Amino acid sequence: MTGFFGGASDDERIFLVLAAADHLKQKNTDLVRDLTAKGFTVLVITTNQPSAILRRSYEQNGIDPTRVFFIDAITKYALGSVPEGIERTTFISNPANLTDMGIALTGMLRDLQGEETCILFDSISTMLIYLPSVNISKFIHFVTNKLRLLDVAGIFLAVEEGLDPVMLSQLTTFADRVIR
Repeated sequence: MTGFFGGASDDERIFLVLAAADHLKQKNTDLVRDLTAKGFTVLVITTNQPSAILRRSYEQNGIDPTRVFFIDAITKYALGSVPEGIERTTFISNPANLTDMGIALTGMLRDLQGEETCILFDSISTMLIYLPSVNISKFIHFVTNKLRLLDVAGIFLAVEEGLDPVMLSQLTTFADRVIR
């Protein structure tokens, strides 16, 4: 990820990206476009928007859909079932199911082993609707350590004003760099 975020060094692999609420979706698309253009396979963990909506937005913005995989925590929760024939997507029951999210992440990272992969977690702020901040912090700590051990890059997207100061300070300690 050298140079991805204005001079990020090779040892900087975990980023906390804070955006204004009205720019969150565009920031997600911009990040995926930039990552795929740099040759990354992107694994989007979506708790904010269904993968079908994001996939359509990515395609409209010229992003190669074969470079993007999803762990979708919204669609099954909203529809009550999983749509048929959706490729490169693992559906979990809801955004509060951190166990299934962790299992899906482990499986997808195993499947993508050998590829230059970056996960994009969208969004930490939305998870606060479903879970207490302490549970989210523990899960993000688990994920960041897994990514470091596997030498996989990670970006955690959040609404800047949507995080309480304690959670923001914890997430900051997990990241190599915070980008506003």
